Amino acid sequence: MWLRRSVLAAAFVPLAFLVFRDEPVPLVVPDEATARPETPAAPRPAIVSRAQWHADESLVKEDATYTGAVNAVFVHHTGHPNDYDCADVPRMLRAMEEDHVRSEGWDDIGYNFVVDRCGTVYEGRAGGVARAVRGAHTTGFNSHSVGIAAVGNFAPGVPVPEALIEGIAKVGAWKLRRGVDPEGTVRMVSTNDDSLFHRGQEVYLHAVSGHRDTFETNCPGDALYAQLPAIRLEMVRLRSSGGASARDGGSSPAPLPGG
Repeated sequence: MWLRRSVLAAAFVPLAFLVFRDEPVPLVVPDEATARPETPAAPRPAIVSRAQWHADESLVKEDATYTGAVNAVFVHHTGHPNDYDCADVPRMLRAMEEDHVRSEGWDDIGYNFVVDRCGTVYEGRAGGVARAVRGAHTTGFNSHSVGIAAVGNFAPGVPVPEALIEGIAKVGAWKLRRGVDPEGTVRMVSTNDDSLFHRGQEVYLHAVSGHRDTFETNCPGDALYAQLPAIRLEMVRLRSSGGASARDGGSSPAPLPGG
């Protein structure tokens, strides 16, 4: 059960990047699952839509599947080199979408949201950013969770931009179910034997966890994993302050990149 990696070099992307593979898991929809969004505990951050980054909707195989309230946030990294230009991220996302569909065989891009080093938040999997869309990001735990991927490769010693931490915290604070403490733990049930836990096994995880907490992988990298406590704390602050970041005092988000 070792993580497999593939390197994709695309002519229209100015760099090569790594995409971490997960096997898709079977759909498990609890009885209480609903497509209706609940009132969030923090304001919605600025999000670059799929239309704005020019997602190829013809690649999407199936309509979105919705689960119940989001009880957990899983943080990932994409494996890209860290010296990318933020203006190139839309093109990188289009390449990622194609790889996830054509190479992995998934219905769409696996992550629910993607955040770049400039702190810009992008819509990932289709289905509506305000709804509980089931992704393909964390084997065994794709239901009742949201997958947020940081663009970059955060191996030991790699600096993690403050803007990236803040972007992850903003979308995480908005998506995590009201009543769940970002610094607490949640009960989850594995739906797949390919995770670190057997199908049907009940486990208690941090409400904000890294991919490695449920799968045999280094994702999201040692450097970003070490920042999870800071992300949790920032989420708490955002929820208590009405969305004003402790880092930027609630300043306006950066302009949307082109692409």
